Amino acid sequence: MADDAQTDSPALDEAAIRHDLAAAYRLVALFGWDDLVFTHLTAKVPGPEHHFLINPYGMTFEEITASSLVKIDAEGNKVEDSPWPVNPAGFLIHSTIHGAREDAGCVMHTHSLNGVAVSAQKQGLLPLSQQSLFVLSSLAYHDYEGVALEEGERARLIADVGDANFFMLRNHGLLTIGPTVADAFLAMYLFEAACTVQIRALSGGGETIHIPQEILAGAQRMQQQVTHSQGAALVWPGLLRRLDRENPGYAD
Repeated sequence: MADDAQTDSPALDEAAIRHDLAAAYRLVALFGWDDLVFTHLTAKVPGPEHHFLINPYGMTFEEITASSLVKIDAEGNKVEDSPWPVNPAGFLIHSTIHGAREDAGCVMHTHSLNGVAVSAQKQGLLPLSQQSLFVLSSLAYHDYEGVALEEGERARLIADVGDANFFMLRNHGLLTIGPTVADAFLAMYLFEAACTVQIRALSGGGETIHIPQEILAGAQRMQQQVTHSQGAALVWPGLLRRLDRENPGYAD
């Protein structure tokens, strides 16, 4: 019984989130989606304080550990001592979505080359691949307004994202929302894969085939079947095992 009580404690809940978020940073680097230190993955800390975890600004994604993640409040201010700064401007988009979406346990944002390339295409994401089906079933867009520094952009971000879990920031990059780190990461994997396929398919110069709308309509049901209704929980342990082989130490 003592072990069960410890598992439910807020401290261990935060420890588990730190573990997964640090792993996600390392996995983003492993998959080649990082942009030096200039994007962020954030996760909500359990509790009434509205605290979040974010990367130590200046540390590359492949270096990040669970203990190095910085705890901040909804305004991006550090609430615990850390030798590393945070990027409050970089947290504007994240804090807006965390604040507007109760289900946003984790928000991931990338500037990958393929993601930015598709975000710059007027037609946006096209139904060219199986991965694109899952994205298109919950995709929203936000027009570029410059580097996200202006408080006035918050209302427009909220209006544009709605209840979507995939968010394409035009001329900027990709963003995913999930109740857990694992869910947000799997969503980003699908988003990145769909964009990569689109760039390669269009660059081939031949005529492309679009998947019919009636198939798109059943995408969410198909995804549940593919993952045996486990969602990201099906793939996350394997991703951690890969990370343990290729870049261990994230749990420190």
